[in-house]
Amino acid sequence: MEQLFLLIALALGGSAVAGSVKVINQGNEVLVERLGSYHKKLGPGLNLVLPFIDKAVYKETIREKVLDIPPQKCITRDNVGIEVDAVVYWRIVDMEKAWYKVENLHSAMVNLVLTQIRSEMGQLELDQTFTARSQINELLLRDLDIATDPWGVKVTRVELRDIIPSQAVRESMELQMSAERRRRAAILNSEGEREAAVNSAKGKAEAQILDAEARQKSVILQAEAEQKAIVLKAQAERQQQVLRAQAIAESAEILAQKINSNGTAEQALEVLLALGYLDMGATIGKSDSSKVMFMDPRAIPATLEGIRSIVSDSQSSVVNGQ
Repeated sequence: MEQLFLLIALALGGSAVAGSVKVINQGNEVLVERLGSYHKKLGPGLNLVLPFIDKAVYKETIREKVLDIPPQKCITRDNVGIEVDAVVYWRIVDMEKAWYKVENLHSAMVNLVLTQIRSEMGQLELDQTFTARSQINELLLRDLDIATDPWGVKVTRVELRDIIPSQAVRESMELQMSAERRRRAAILNSEGEREAAVNSAKGKAEAQILDAEARQKSVILQAEAEQKAIVLKAQAERQQQVLRAQAIAESAEILAQKINSNGTAEQALEVLLALGYLDMGATIGKSDSSKVMFMDPRAIPATLEGIRSIVSDSQSSVVNGQ
């Protein structure tokens, strides 16, 4: 009997010792009650408690967790039925509040998130739920963080995953989007045609302007060329006349000298003048616009006599000049 009592005492002592040692993993915390009231919180590592007096009532992780919210039916402000689901990231920052301030924290979190989603969706129209998703996430995060603060919970992020309208609404939206795409296509087509017409008109106008400028430059260049040709021709004619006058003057001077030095030069001069007169008549006859000139051969001596008098006058004037 003594051995039996000894074995029982050793067993009870071993269980008491084993029950007094608590090993808590990293990232977890444990709440301990002593005789039914909160006593202390056990952190990671080796912890000692009193067996049969202290009791671990709540063990939970303080790491961030993900709360998956199932799809839920909501009504928007314009009375359109939609289904919304979300993902909430949260963690416990105060283990005592999470255990003593709320019963069944997980269920409370799910119901709170569903309520907040219904409330936010009811304040928006259908189009806003698609375009303002980031704003909705921010509003849900702010409201949930405030609502869960008394529970010792910190909500770090809220993301709406899917916003699914009803079948009838989706069909109406598809028809609306199809009509909108056709309208945009028609607008783009008309704008393209308008731009093409404008570009074509601009191209024609620029081509006409360039053509007119080219013709103007051509006329100006042609006029300048004609002007230069006229000037050059006039200069050539003037130079030719000057040279001819100089040649005539030199010839007259030479003839005058010959007349003074030779007594028979006057008769030679008469012959030369007569021949020149005859050559002039031949030249006039060859011209396209010339007229036939008749001369009496009997008048040639009288003509020569007149030329002789002219030469005599020239000779006397040359002698007086000397």
